[in-house]
Amino acid sequence: MRVFERGWLSANNILFIDGDDTALVDSGYVTHAPQTVALVESALQGRPLKRLINTHLHSDHCGGNGALQVRWQPKTWIPGAEAAAVAAWDVDALTYKATGQECARFTFDALLHDGDTLSLGGIDWQVVAAPGHDPHAVMLFAPQSRILIAGDALWENGFGVIFPELEGESGFIEQAAVLERIAELDAHLVIPGHGRPFTDVAAAVERARGRLAYLGKDPQRNASHAVKVLVKFKLLEAQRMRRDALLAWMEAAPLMRAIHQRFMAEQSMDEILSQTLRSLAGVKALVVEGEVGPVRNFVFRA
Repeated sequence: MRVFERGWLSANNILFIDGDDTALVDSGYVTHAPQTVALVESALQGRPLKRLINTHLHSDHCGGNGALQVRWQPKTWIPGAEAAAVAAWDVDALTYKATGQECARFTFDALLHDGDTLSLGGIDWQVVAAPGHDPHAVMLFAPQSRILIAGDALWENGFGVIFPELEGESGFIEQAAVLERIAELDAHLVIPGHGRPFTDVAAAVERARGRLAYLGKDPQRNASHAVKVLVKFKLLEAQRMRRDALLAWMEAAPLMRAIHQRFMAEQSMDEILSQTLRSLAGVKALVVEGEVGPVRNFVFRA
């Protein structure tokens, strides 16, 4: 088992090689697809990639699927509840249109359901449902080795945005249940969707519970966090954007409009953008490059 720790635009990839049996879990964002293929090809050392598995279908976890399928035609597993959306390539149901993100079209061969078992790297892995961040997400847990591939259900310091709550659906309760399930699994090692693998799992779960309690007390906190995450993701993708172009993207993204209407209607989208950019600049997630007339350019600093 080999973990490719990627940046925040692309989720981590986990490659398994057991003789001629090869498999990859999650494939990163579409703009990094050539890099993903190159990383996997180098590690495979002439072997073909036979299987591709997705913990969930957010664009940063499956954006490389199409390129990998062109290169090796691996048999592809996706969460079972996403089958109809992928078959029809429904970008609304898959959230790509809502978030203003890109994902190359891909196909699937098999489905993952809670309680299923997969063999990866000569180890048996249980499929564990992980709603909260994404209602259809799954994790993979190896009971014998006590390794958990958590996707965005648990990071060393938190978890992914609770997207269902942004659209008026339940997500906080589900995320709390997932954290309880992770605690019960008693994993020795967690491979998160983003960030380094870690072993102090109990401490990570407690930090995540604290973060969830903070967000749950005021849903607007989750909304503000989501806006920052989505803007940062867009800047990671583009690397450099004029402020007016970034504002136009926000105004066009359906999820941004929904957040604005539901949680921040007293502010203009321009004000929300200004507040978000100040916050990101304050933690050095972006830098103001300069001004062009009355409009500033903003550049993401990796």
